[in-house]
Amino acid sequence: MQSVSPAISSKSRLDGMSVNSDVVVDGRTKQFLKEAVDKVVNSFAKHSHGRYGRVNVVEALQDFWQMKARGNELRNAALVIYESVPGTNPPYVCYVTLPGGSCFGSFQNCPTKAEARRSAAKIALMNSVFNEHPSRKITDDFIEKAVAEARDSFQKSRQQQNQVDEQQQDDNDPDDPNTGIGAFRFMLECNRGRTMLEFQELMTVFQLLHWNGSLKAMRERQCSRQEVVAHYSHRALDDDMRSQMALDWVAREHEAPAGGVVAVELALAERELETARLAGRELRFPKEKKDILLLAHAQICPQ
Repeated sequence: MQSVSPAISSKSRLDGMSVNSDVVVDGRTKQFLKEAVDKVVNSFAKHSHGRYGRVNVVEALQDFWQMKARGNELRNAALVIYESVPGTNPPYVCYVTLPGGSCFGSFQNCPTKAEARRSAAKIALMNSVFNEHPSRKITDDFIEKAVAEARDSFQKSRQQQNQVDEQQQDDNDPDDPNTGIGAFRFMLECNRGRTMLEFQELMTVFQLLHWNGSLKAMRERQCSRQEVVAHYSHRALDDDMRSQMALDWVAREHEAPAGGVVAVELALAERELETARLAGRELRFPKEKKDILLLAHAQICPQ
């Protein structure tokens, strides 16, 4: 499952504007992101109202998903959920979760909570509109290109680590569903016809399973990748799954001689989420990590 994100990120326009989690988003990148977002919002306003002008992005985002919900079986219908981060002083931060599960956050320094909400709605609207482009549909051509990119990324990673041997070459066979690349192809083929945002929730589940160590545990129990993919492809990311992952981290905390495992991982997750938010990236994976670790921390330190 490690080879999934390079292929997906290569298809994302926003990833070209983003940075790695260990660097600061510079002013030039922020300005480029703001201009790109404003351009899409203004274009949406023109096509929605017949003219350029100021658009209420919060209402526009809701209208967009209500239009999509008509005649479609969208989970949670057209429910767009906002979550403001508690704070008494600016800059304020807000997250917005779309009906399919994708999450975005305010990417600007916002002096008010209302402005943070608008900032989050802007980046979510941009991604929602862009997601309708044909290039975001999972087609046969898309699958072939994504798998090829994932395989190249896998091979380069192995070469950098000087870990290339015959067995590892077999591990990235795209035609074998029991290899990482093969499982990636299987997942894409099962979602043929969907968009990348629709595919994102499934990918988040497997990213979390990998991060949490669950995939490794399943392999040790001789579960094939195809069996795991088939099972979790129909499993929603819900409170039960989050609670189970939190319990796994509580167990790691108790097993560590000096403790502090959850605190260290939580600090890393918070930095990753903050950098991704300021870069305008999709946030579901880092935000879910933070929320799961907060659940674990609450059980370790209930006060």
